[in-house]
Amino acid sequence: MRISLLFLVLCSVLNSFAQTNPRRVELLDENWKFMQKEIANGKSIDCNDTDWEVVKVPHDWAIRGPFDMNIDKQFIQIKQDREAKPDLHTGRTGALPAYGVGWYRRQISVSAQDKGKRIFIEFDGAMSNAKVFLNGEFVGEWPYGYASFSFELTEKIKFGTDNLLAVRIENKPESSRWYSGAGIYRNVRLVTTDDVHVKHWGTYITTPSVSVKKAEVCIKTSIINQKSTSQKITLVTEILNSKGEKVAKNSFAQTFQDTATFKQTLRVAKPSLWSVEAPTLYKAISKVYVGNTLKDVYETSFGIRTLRFDKDKGFFLNDQRVQIKGVCNHHDLGAIGAAVNLRATERQLEMLKEMGCNAIRTSHNPPSPELLTLCDQMGFLVMVEAFDEWKLGKNKNSYHRLFDKWAEKDLVAMIHRDRNHPSVFLWSTGNELNEQNYKSGAKVAQFLTDICHREDPTRLVTAAFNSPQYAIKNGLGDAIDVIGINYINPPWRFTSYNKIHKDYPNYIFLGSETQSTLSSTGVYKLPLKRKIYPRYPDYQLSSFDVEGPSYFTTPDEEFAMLDDCQAAAGEFVWTGFDYLGEPTPYYAGTPARSSYFGIIDFAGIKKDRFYLFQSHWSSKPMLHLLPHWNWRIRDTIPVLCYTNYPKAELFVNGVSMGVKTFDKSQPFTRYRLIWPEVIYQPGEIKVVAYDNSGKAADTKVIRTAGEQYQIVLTADRKTINADGKDLCYITAEIHDKDGNLCPTANSLIFVEVQGVGNLRALCNGDPTDQTSFASNYYRAFNGKMIIVVEPSKMPGDIVVKAMGSYLKETSIGISTK
Repeated sequence: MRISLLFLVLCSVLNSFAQTNPRRVELLDENWKFMQKEIANGKSIDCNDTDWEVVKVPHDWAIRGPFDMNIDKQFIQIKQDREAKPDLHTGRTGALPAYGVGWYRRQISVSAQDKGKRIFIEFDGAMSNAKVFLNGEFVGEWPYGYASFSFELTEKIKFGTDNLLAVRIENKPESSRWYSGAGIYRNVRLVTTDDVHVKHWGTYITTPSVSVKKAEVCIKTSIINQKSTSQKITLVTEILNSKGEKVAKNSFAQTFQDTATFKQTLRVAKPSLWSVEAPTLYKAISKVYVGNTLKDVYETSFGIRTLRFDKDKGFFLNDQRVQIKGVCNHHDLGAIGAAVNLRATERQLEMLKEMGCNAIRTSHNPPSPELLTLCDQMGFLVMVEAFDEWKLGKNKNSYHRLFDKWAEKDLVAMIHRDRNHPSVFLWSTGNELNEQNYKSGAKVAQFLTDICHREDPTRLVTAAFNSPQYAIKNGLGDAIDVIGINYINPPWRFTSYNKIHKDYPNYIFLGSETQSTLSSTGVYKLPLKRKIYPRYPDYQLSSFDVEGPSYFTTPDEEFAMLDDCQAAAGEFVWTGFDYLGEPTPYYAGTPARSSYFGIIDFAGIKKDRFYLFQSHWSSKPMLHLLPHWNWRIRDTIPVLCYTNYPKAELFVNGVSMGVKTFDKSQPFTRYRLIWPEVIYQPGEIKVVAYDNSGKAADTKVIRTAGEQYQIVLTADRKTINADGKDLCYITAEIHDKDGNLCPTANSLIFVEVQGVGNLRALCNGDPTDQTSFASNYYRAFNGKMIIVVEPSKMPGDIVVKAMGSYLKETSIGISTK
């Protein structure tokens, strides 16, 4: 009797579990076999893969190197950089082995009890030309490496046994203008549903009416009935607030076969609006029933907010003007490469948020889903960009070869995947298109804009033009909603944002790509002078932030143009972080393999420019002093202060050099405080900032460093998750005996990781260093480098040791849980 009762209770529990969890999602992250070469029978069950490398996905096969400047050596004319003729270029895509063929294989097990279910495979991205096979049979292909896609496997699945999933990747040479990464570099999921279920990316949520009292939430839900007959299907949709409380509910039924779209309108009282300051999120729970049987549960995160642009006043979020303080970023994550990692992405956004940044442009492709989820949660606006080119190509094997067949599919996939994210406020159909120079380009622009409007009429559409006058003249400006201006700089471009607004008063516009200032962390070139395409024997650039290519503007110049023109919605600076590839200006036969454009360097170390932006973009009081104070006796050194206090005073060894205030009459003194000619004497420089009442509010000191003595380790977090995926970023600095940073130290540092973790990567931010990121040693660059540690799945302790010649060894502990 007791056994029977227990059996009935157990059946009830299992039935309840099945009722509440009809959809199963399995992350396929481990136990992949990989081989980086063509395998004739790589799709076959009979292929012997016992000697293949076992990897985790997401996986970037190229990031470990080795670097080789022959890999992407090209003799080419880059018109986007105003090059007049073809020239030698090296390092353009990072000088890493990202080209060729790679095969991935994995066993997937599907229970016999799942017969009658529907089985799908979802890829967030595979770089590139992915072809998917199951049990030796072709399933489908998707060539665009940045697109997310899904295939149904049901008809090819063998239920009750193992199935072989195989994926062939082929990255063609000359297919990118930057480092693309290679392989299955984003997440893969196996999804099991009932025969009645919500379609992939099957919800579309809009908020057409929003007020303080209530918000109208419209939800369109596409449901698939894969039964052979029509059925009456009921959709129950609930909205939960950020506390998990139910705030709205709607039920609707239809009888159909194949696919139907359910349209529901729900009202939320006293909504909490999503904004960059308070990114409040809601969740829609879609429950699909046939009779009383629950067939599917599908969750969609969304936000309630309004967007609008004004041709005279810029951009408005929830009817409040918001100045877009944005950055452009490529998709790589520094030394770990293109393989998506949640913590690496979060760390980048945390640093940008600290700087005062409020927007991201996903240059020049659809981003990872993880980036958008974090932007939703952290309060960033996002311009999601689709393509770097249309029909007229920039590289031999780039997207123009795919455009006619795949552009609409890729654009629809991007919009359907991303249109419920409240952070997404603009669609961009392309960057610096060659079509802008031809009248035929207007037809292509209109084709893409029409797709965006059809799939999501709630957002405006832009494109980034580096020849905006020609784009407008040839009709492309009228084919989009918002004109994206890549650089204010004659002769191809306008002279100011005010000039644009005066000449074209009916256009909405923003700086879609700005500045392109170049610098190396901790490097200072004398004298302090604005320079175009400077080149130095050490292949570095000045952190005084006054150097760049012919089309660049300094941060100061861009700030001033935007501050003086309310019609301009804001800017996206090129770039937030340094990235692999495009080592402007050191293209021709140099060791440079990554960019100098970043506000933050490739290792994730803040350049001085970070603080210049923070002084202008952030309302939080701040103070920063530069340069270092290790020079030759009696050198004449410019000393700069970045601050949002109204004035500051500089002292050299206790002697005042005077009080400085901001001065609009000079190009570099509107946003910087500068003491241009300070005679160097060993000791210290100190800056004291004064508030509006004249009281001393903050102080910064830089001292002359002595001989290198010790390594100092600082972790970004002392406790991380024991999930095999989290990351801890440790900054290693070389100090003297008194604890001062040695600002020119370049000693070799060896790293050892003990305990429940491993060394994921090392990096120093030097664009010319060709040591593998997977090495256990790296040279400090101007006294600093970054150590990236990855935990195992076992809770415990990790000890990281750092040692170097004539340097005091040190260690730091990290806990995992």
